[in-house]
Amino acid sequence: MQSFRTELENPVVEKDIIDLEKKIRAFREGKIHDEKFRSLRLARGIYGQRQPGVQMIRIKLPFGKVTFKQLLRIADVSDEYASRNLHLTTRQDIQIHYVSLERTPQLWADLEKDDVTLREACGNTVRNVTASPAAGIDPKEPFDVSPYAHAVFEFFLRNPICQEMGRKFKISFSSSEEDNAFSYIHDIGLIPKINKNGERGFKVMLGGGLGAQPILASIVEEFLPEDQLVPYIESVIRVFDRYGERNNRNKARLKYVIQKLGLEEVLRLAKIERVANKVKSHPINRDAVELPVIPEPVLIPEINIDNPFRYEQWLATNTFEQKQKGFYGVYVKVATGDIPSEQARKFIAAIRPYVADEIRVTQNQGLLLKYVRKEALPALYVGLTELNLSAPGFDSVADVTTCPGTDTCNLGISNSMTLARVLEDLVYNEFEDFIYNRDIKIKISGCMNSCGQHGLAHIGFHGSSLKAGLKVLPSVQVLLGGGTVGDGIGRAADKVIKVPAKRATSVLRTVLEDYRANSTEQELFHHYYDRQGKDYFYQLLKPLADLTTLTDDEFVDWGHEETFATAIGVGECAGVVIDLVATLLFEADEKIGWAKEAFQNAAWADAIYHAYNVMISSAKALLLDKNINQGSQAGIIKEFDAVYVEKREFLLDTSFSDLVLQINKNEPSEEFARLYLAQAQNFLNAVKVKREELVQQ
Repeated sequence: MQSFRTELENPVVEKDIIDLEKKIRAFREGKIHDEKFRSLRLARGIYGQRQPGVQMIRIKLPFGKVTFKQLLRIADVSDEYASRNLHLTTRQDIQIHYVSLERTPQLWADLEKDDVTLREACGNTVRNVTASPAAGIDPKEPFDVSPYAHAVFEFFLRNPICQEMGRKFKISFSSSEEDNAFSYIHDIGLIPKINKNGERGFKVMLGGGLGAQPILASIVEEFLPEDQLVPYIESVIRVFDRYGERNNRNKARLKYVIQKLGLEEVLRLAKIERVANKVKSHPINRDAVELPVIPEPVLIPEINIDNPFRYEQWLATNTFEQKQKGFYGVYVKVATGDIPSEQARKFIAAIRPYVADEIRVTQNQGLLLKYVRKEALPALYVGLTELNLSAPGFDSVADVTTCPGTDTCNLGISNSMTLARVLEDLVYNEFEDFIYNRDIKIKISGCMNSCGQHGLAHIGFHGSSLKAGLKVLPSVQVLLGGGTVGDGIGRAADKVIKVPAKRATSVLRTVLEDYRANSTEQELFHHYYDRQGKDYFYQLLKPLADLTTLTDDEFVDWGHEETFATAIGVGECAGVVIDLVATLLFEADEKIGWAKEAFQNAAWADAIYHAYNVMISSAKALLLDKNINQGSQAGIIKEFDAVYVEKREFLLDTSFSDLVLQINKNEPSEEFARLYLAQAQNFLNAVKVKREELVQQ
């Protein structure tokens, strides 16, 4: 612990890491319940792997931005603590695997030396705020959304209102109406707009999500002024925290709150919450994200390109001229998002002379380089080619998005990583002309939960299983017709048919051949799919679902040698439900301490929200004593009144609802914070007394 104190400059981060080390020790000593500890470590980016005894560490990179120094730091950390590999994710994070739990505090401390965090990369929190990777250089953008994404990340990191929600909360910023950050699948999706007065703002999408049941977001604001961005998000999160489901993880996202209460009611409740917001207006510092330093021109020797045709393909598919004339953005296609740490070091050395010191991780698990001079493109291409990082066809049919699947994920049913490589090889070898096609996206997930975004794919696959007699074989659910339309409108893919996993190559070949043969000139895949209809594709692919023709190798999954067997663990993305009375009262004690600390620091809104959570945790503890396990905070408030207050089993001067919900009827002032904190302390004390009475009965 001493090393954290001496080496880290940020006292808040230092406290976080020391606390993690203490909690790990207490967990090992049996002083913290497993469920509570799981929730704590998830909020610090520490996620259990499929392999017992090791952890996946998710490194949070707001809007995918990473500098040369930070990427090198992550590579060093992966060498020291993990498996010497960096995995790029669809949420612009980097994951490393096979980490010992005991080493995670020091790992985190090492990352923070270059301002890289793990905080709230997993768990029931506001996850990594994503944005179009081309933000700042996109020729079609009305303005750079990077400072806005940064402001949202900064405001909600460690914010009390979003530390223990029912489930995760996802926010995205697209750079233009092309909507390449997928606003329509996010809890809150944002598209930049400039109104007729020249003012900046955002179109707001609300309540989207993929998972096993995709729901597309609704347009709720055509123009939200930029200073209202953070207050608007805060009020929505407050509603989600209070009304979101906590017991049934399958119904614990904002989309289900909207489904249950109705969109208009959720918006009404959010409007009420604005009274309690920390800020009523939040001006955005447009200079918060420093512009990358443009590389100086360098003397470039004569370049000999061995395969000029391949270079021309790369230029056509992996580069574009920025809005800053004379400079080019260069996309790097990274197969399955995996970069060995040693390759990452060589990559930085190769690009350093030619690109700005700002790399963006892309949503399809690649990288974007900025500010490349036209004359430097050949040298950059040669450097990337030497590292096998110059494959053409970025974000095309040949660029398959995938999650880790059964390689490391507890929920993986079938192998998605090897399948992605196989499908890419098929495109390059049999459909080379499709590397120019950016209309069709292929996406794979190892299970139905859509971490590989199969739910928004034009051609999607997710891992599953099939029974053939007494045997089980790996299979894939085939989905077609999803994807981005633009300006907040998207399509969820249709489930068409399930086939053995080894026949996924035949599925792709059949669909692409049919598209090539039967689409009209310049016809987009969506139009072709709609014109033919879902049943057309079911009939087209039906022969591939015939299980009477199975061969022995179809009982073995891609990338495996042994016969397939389903082995699904417990997923952790959704967090956990805590039902131990003692644990809840321990939490309430901890939260009252946080409330007092926030009050001492004049953080009135934070003190109030911590005090609110003290009362919720305390009330839930007493309800559990009667075997009543409510799934939302709103339900706890209502049930406590019905079970305890109205029956005079717990004496209050008012209803519990009126006591607790003062929070959204009062401005977050010092006076109210002092009153509310005192009321929370009194309530907690009374709950402890009541608890003792119940134990003695």
